[in-house]
Amino acid sequence: MSEPGPIVVIGAGHAGVQLCAGLVAAGNGSRVHLVCEEPELPYQRPPLSKTFLKNPGEVLQLHRAESWFGESGITVHRADPAVGIDRTNRTVELQSGATLPYEHLVLATGTRARRLPHLPEALSNVAVLRSAADAVRLRERLGGLSRLTVVGGGFIGLEVAATARALGKVVEVLESAPRLLLRSVSPELAEHVLQVHRASGIDVRLGVAVGGFETVGDRLVALAVDGVRHEIDTLLLGIGAVPEHTLATQAGLDCDNGIVVDAFMRTSDPAILAIGDCCSFPEPTSGRRLRLESVQNANDQAKTAVATLTGQLAVHNALPWFWSEQGGLRLQMAGLMPADGIRHRRPGATPGSFSLLHYVGDRLVSVESVNAPVDHMAARKLLEAQRSPAVQLACDPATPLKSWL
Repeated sequence: MSEPGPIVVIGAGHAGVQLCAGLVAAGNGSRVHLVCEEPELPYQRPPLSKTFLKNPGEVLQLHRAESWFGESGITVHRADPAVGIDRTNRTVELQSGATLPYEHLVLATGTRARRLPHLPEALSNVAVLRSAADAVRLRERLGGLSRLTVVGGGFIGLEVAATARALGKVVEVLESAPRLLLRSVSPELAEHVLQVHRASGIDVRLGVAVGGFETVGDRLVALAVDGVRHEIDTLLLGIGAVPEHTLATQAGLDCDNGIVVDAFMRTSDPAILAIGDCCSFPEPTSGRRLRLESVQNANDQAKTAVATLTGQLAVHNALPWFWSEQGGLRLQMAGLMPADGIRHRRPGATPGSFSLLHYVGDRLVSVESVNAPVDHMAARKLLEAQRSPAVQLACDPATPLKSWL
């Protein structure tokens, strides 16, 4: 019997590193090549919009020490992104010219920041936040600026807005939708977030149209907000992200709002898997395809991929859950919010804390919690248990969540 061949992992975010850890635990570390676009060792990304921006002395929080990769047998290719996949010969070409053969290839390529049409990308005072380099540049600018303008009222935009406001900056948020977090949370939770940010001094404007960009040299000096000229000091684009599937598309893999995978994380080529923010997968409870951008989804899909790669197929059936920290707001969501349903609000243990319970019929399907971590943990355990058809739990919204278990 021949020895198993190499496993090449493209992408060093949460999904890629969790996959490496799982393969090491399964005794396959020496087979792994981890391809990193960035020069840094793999690092935690959530702090980039919060603690990392606040403190000039803050360093990146690494997933693993450099010694761990070597001791685990993993070969790390830093600052050497993949530029092509040859599916016939099962090789990956790197920017350096190196060629990596693979028995299995895993795409954990994540997302790239969405850009505004007609706005040049190489402007010195226009920022996005997806990488450590982005965060370093933004942190340097935050030190000297007086006003930050954020376009986009999603998680990243609001997290940075809250951080900048905590640093004493004048902050404004421009959102084209009629409310914040339109695709992520319920209207009631979005209204609470809006009021908290406005109370902190952030100028949030909803339903506005942005355009009419004025540039001088490499700077954006003004833009039009609902047709009115608006001067800019520094602008952050927080208008979402698009899946990074350039390599997959060029290789002829099926893509549709991400790299299309089955319930085992396999792409249209069974030798290639995809995990994390870049992939579109079948959600088991609804049957519809989803693409989720969250650390937990990345970690859970990596575990499913490890099972696939080690010949222990297991259908991906993890409960989606999310979080966001925006100044004094800690938002935690468990389960997928239904399009239609009944919502109950339960007060939390402290002033300003509460949970929103979302039902379809008499079945609890998701819970949104604000500064209520105990409720969130109970909700996760409950919703995870209910994913088994054999489990039926009483979910009376008048009683504490932890008493349902």
